[in-house]
Amino acid sequence: MAHKIAQSAYHRLTERLNRFPQGAPPSELLTKILMMLFDRKEAELVSLLPIRPFTPTRAAGVWHMPVRAARKILAQLAAKALLVDFEVDGEMNYVLPPPMAGFFEFSMMRIRKDIDQKLLAELFYQYLNKEEDFVRSLFTDGETQLGRAFVHEPVLSDDNALHVLDYERASEVIKSASHRGISMCYCRHKMMHMDRACAAPMDICMTFNMAAESLIRHGHARTVDVPEGMELLAKARENNLVQVGENVRQGVNFICNCCGCCCEAMIAARRFAVMHPIHTTHFLPQVDESTCSGCGKCVALCPVEAMTLVSANDPKLPRRKVARVDESRCLGCGVCLHGCTKTDSLSLKHRPKRVLTPKNAIHRAVLMAVERGKLQNLFFDNRVLWHHRALSAALGAILRLPPVERAMATDQVKSRYLEALISRLS
Repeated sequence: MAHKIAQSAYHRLTERLNRFPQGAPPSELLTKILMMLFDRKEAELVSLLPIRPFTPTRAAGVWHMPVRAARKILAQLAAKALLVDFEVDGEMNYVLPPPMAGFFEFSMMRIRKDIDQKLLAELFYQYLNKEEDFVRSLFTDGETQLGRAFVHEPVLSDDNALHVLDYERASEVIKSASHRGISMCYCRHKMMHMDRACAAPMDICMTFNMAAESLIRHGHARTVDVPEGMELLAKARENNLVQVGENVRQGVNFICNCCGCCCEAMIAARRFAVMHPIHTTHFLPQVDESTCSGCGKCVALCPVEAMTLVSANDPKLPRRKVARVDESRCLGCGVCLHGCTKTDSLSLKHRPKRVLTPKNAIHRAVLMAVERGKLQNLFFDNRVLWHHRALSAALGAILRLPPVERAMATDQVKSRYLEALISRLS
């Protein structure tokens, strides 16, 4: 009986996680992961929490306990990086992050002795790299994705640099962040326990702003200033790592420095390339076939296998090869240009259509929820009612959607009030 009660707690926690626009498909492996990260009581309590940020008073109401007791539990969960805590008007607020990018990564972003990280890494590997359902749902459901690539700024020509907006520069994210934290790379740490890690730098995972402040305060990240942040960014580029950050223009909370062999985002970009699991930059590499030597360095550097060697169709040199870009797979990161230093046969050109980035996390969450059929979860959360300002911000994001997407939103919410409001403002 006790085992069934424990299982039901984790089942309810799984249901809670799947109210996020990006969820976590039920699986025996997922249950085992959650049982390592949450004890049964924590799983039961967290399963009742709202999607949107909340105060200890609201949590206490949901949990039917005194506020003082709720504060203690929330602080313990935040200390384990299962919740992210942040201060608003002198009061601590909390939010349950999604599994990724969220508490899955947080659990491996430092060496810990309170959990068996080798076993956890093995479970993550099976759940993410073998079962495939989670990675497929995370990276391929809908058109709006969690992450976007940043272009390697040193390879930009003067003309290209003029067309790169501030939010499209990893350096600008570092400079403008209120807090900057550095942690161990979740992906390479996981692969280290699987004896598959590469030699790329490990302590180079970057968090910013609200997420960084919480992780730093609880010892899951170390704080860095702007100069050190820029040095680490340069180190990542020297190691030909791809910057993949949060897909928002304002308040970016993370930038991962990804290798092609260990990192989930790069693996997904190769496996599900046709579904565009990562938003690209505004650029594409182009090859000058008249000067390309066919050395293959760009092919070796590309983390998503977008570069290949093909015949140059040169009748005088029938064995001559040149590089070719598969534009449907390319992230536009510019890593390939680092290998083309002798002939300078690679340059960056603009994509035909500019890649659009959601304004902030609320805007992205609404878009993702609309596309994934989960918009009702953002509005009608029975655990804790939304703050009016959060509701207003989300509703405003819906009303700014194109007509087709607004119609999708109306169908999902099934609210006469919202239907009337959208109709009136159309």
